[in-house]
Amino acid sequence: MDLGLKDVHVLVTGASGGIGLETARLFLNQGAKVSAHYRNTLSTVEQLSDEYGSRRVQSLKADLAKEADVAALFREANQHFGPVQVVVVNHGYWPPEDVPVARMTLEQWNATISTDLTSSFLVVREYLQNLEKASDSQKDKAAIVMIGSTAGKFGEAGHADYAACKSAMMYGLTMSLKNEIVKIAPRGRVNTVAPGWVRTPMAESALQNPNVIYRALATTTLKKVAEPADIASQIVVLSSSVLSGHVTGQVIMVEGGMEGRLLNRFEDLNA
Repeated sequence: MDLGLKDVHVLVTGASGGIGLETARLFLNQGAKVSAHYRNTLSTVEQLSDEYGSRRVQSLKADLAKEADVAALFREANQHFGPVQVVVVNHGYWPPEDVPVARMTLEQWNATISTDLTSSFLVVREYLQNLEKASDSQKDKAAIVMIGSTAGKFGEAGHADYAACKSAMMYGLTMSLKNEIVKIAPRGRVNTVAPGWVRTPMAESALQNPNVIYRALATTTLKKVAEPADIASQIVVLSSSVLSGHVTGQVIMVEGGMEGRLLNRFEDLNA
């Protein structure tokens, strides 16, 4: 099926990781031109260049928490493939150590907000400013897809900084941006994909712990951890004006039917 993505310029942030890399590859398989952003790890995104060639994909480095880096990222992306039409805001960091709010330093809180939320604001703002200069036909493909999390819906004890960032993206930003983008691109759309646990390099160490797996799946209907392809496919569907041209302002939960957090086990209640 033709998803209407051939030659559409897509920027995927955090394209060197599990979800981002799979998403970039799926867009390329649909005929899109992809700007694959990375911060530190070039080796994985270079695989895309080897597979698809420089006429289809480019690798761009930037620290997205820095305003100047974000502006430079879009300038470079636009020079090669023209205006970015679809942006996938996928980058982010999940601090691996459990730190309750009562013990969280201001330094950690500010670092997470900067890395996960402020950087997303900077990317979206730059995208919209560049979109203003695009042609009407280029604007017709306009879409923002952000990556939220079950943490943004249910919270996550020990990771309130991360959960707060994802809630802001899923609700405050998504719902506001869907009303703003149409002032620039009348058919522009904004949606969020919110995964639960996914087998990515960032989650690998945590998923080695059987207790983490148990708590992750205890309220999950499908009783399995998602693969990056499960998330990437939903991102591409939401980016397609053919499949999702009348879908905007939505948060799509891709979490296997999760109903909430497991707070207490049987032995906890009978201790």
